[in-house]
Amino acid sequence: MLHRAWSASGDGRSLASQILVLEVVLLLAVVVPVWALAVHEAQVSARAEVIARLRAMIVTLTQEPELLAAVVGPDPAARLAAPVERLRAANNVSFLVVMSPRGIRYTHPDPAQVGRPFKGTISGAQHGHTTVEDFTGTLGRSVRVIAPVRDGDGRIVALVSAGVPLASITDTARSLALQLSLLAAGALALGTLGAVAATRRLHQQTHGLGPVGLARLHTYHDALLHSVSSGLVLVGQDQTVILCNDEARLLLDAPQATEGTAVAALGLPPRLRELMSSGRTSAGEVHATASRMLVVTQVPAVFDGATLGWVTTVRDRTELVRLTGELDSLRSFTETLSARAHESDNRLHTVSVLVEIGEYEQAVAFATSALAQSQARIEVVTSAVQDPPLAALLLGKVAQAEERGVGLELSSGTLVPVTGVGAADLVVIVGNLVDNAIDAAAEAPAPRWVRVAGRCVGGELVIEVCDSGAGLSADGARNAFTRGWTTKTSPPTADRPQGRGLGLALVAETVHRLGGTIEVRREHGAYFTVRIPVPMPEQPVDQPIGGPRETA
Repeated sequence: MLHRAWSASGDGRSLASQILVLEVVLLLAVVVPVWALAVHEAQVSARAEVIARLRAMIVTLTQEPELLAAVVGPDPAARLAAPVERLRAANNVSFLVVMSPRGIRYTHPDPAQVGRPFKGTISGAQHGHTTVEDFTGTLGRSVRVIAPVRDGDGRIVALVSAGVPLASITDTARSLALQLSLLAAGALALGTLGAVAATRRLHQQTHGLGPVGLARLHTYHDALLHSVSSGLVLVGQDQTVILCNDEARLLLDAPQATEGTAVAALGLPPRLRELMSSGRTSAGEVHATASRMLVVTQVPAVFDGATLGWVTTVRDRTELVRLTGELDSLRSFTETLSARAHESDNRLHTVSVLVEIGEYEQAVAFATSALAQSQARIEVVTSAVQDPPLAALLLGKVAQAEERGVGLELSSGTLVPVTGVGAADLVVIVGNLVDNAIDAAAEAPAPRWVRVAGRCVGGELVIEVCDSGAGLSADGARNAFTRGWTTKTSPPTADRPQGRGLGLALVAETVHRLGGTIEVRREHGAYFTVRIPVPMPEQPVDQPIGGPRETA
């Protein structure tokens, strides 16, 4: 496989693995800073919460009348020891100290420290401010809040301080950090699992190719699309063009076929439009456009069991189909000439034997009668058909029809001048119509006949062919010009490898290319009418095709 060769040719890791690494790095780049910021915020929040709790407790305490009465009364230490200790324990703080304005302790969790100076900065409180600081005191490093106690006149009569060890705040922050770490690890794990799943899917879709391999694939893909001689069209499930190469635009005569264009908007013939819109599989249908015969192959595009759309391949077979039809006509003409040569040999042998046995008068009569019959046939055809190749074709078809027991007749009033229509085109049109008519008449009961008429009317060359066969059903008339459709059951042969069902499709393509029309109806048997525009004056018509006839 090309993608395996490209993957093994120095492309390194696949695109999917590189994206996985990038996704994990991005996850780390996002999660780790967010986690660090969250841990820091948790620490700050824990400290702020403790300070707010201490401040609220102290402010409430400084407003208590009992505290004011105790600090201004006799022996504050004795009166405050028990209630302050209960309040400290109830609020879960490490110390709650009431002191004099100069900082001499009235209370302390350690009774030995009562009466000693407070360790910390009290100048702010002494000036009437509530202050916060971190300080290492008798109970270790702590964060403490200090506030003044005022009497009714606003004088500062005491100070109150409460504190919590920094270790306690750190423990609280560490607990929050652990929770945040677990949350971050979970988010990182889920993100990594999602990245792995997405990468695995991408690895399948890119077939393990790396950036270099994908770039090569795209380059070769683009070069291939524009270099192949066949037209390629990729159609999505919504019946719009996904991709169309230059050759397809040329063959379909659809320069507007770009990505997103609806198939219905390409201006294609109805049958070809239906095929490209349906998505059905086609093994090589022949479709005629205004100027080409196209062989169309169509297959679905399936990935992981899902149909993404379909790929339509278009190949130009205009010249091949035309040459095949001409070859059929020439082969038929050759067979006719061969039959004529065989018939002439028989007649010549008969004349020579009559001469040898002395029957001179019978030899002359036999020879002149055959010559007169042939000459009369030639005069009938050439007087009605002035185009030499077409006249020669009809003369050959007359002999061919006789061999099969079918009478080929020209309708009275037939007059086909030299119209300027290519001889090869006339041979294809008339030859195939007459061949089909002879085949149909030969399979019908007697009398078996084929009638041909031609004239110029209203600037058009009108050619009509009918037969005594079984005719076409309504369904047969609709499908008569479809490549591959036939009423014959014989398989392909060595001289007809393309099989049956090509002649009428070729006739229709040739007529349409010449700007004409072709119609078929049932009258006796099948009745075909071809109209081709030509720059010729009208010719009078004495009788219709079914009227008096001239026997060729």
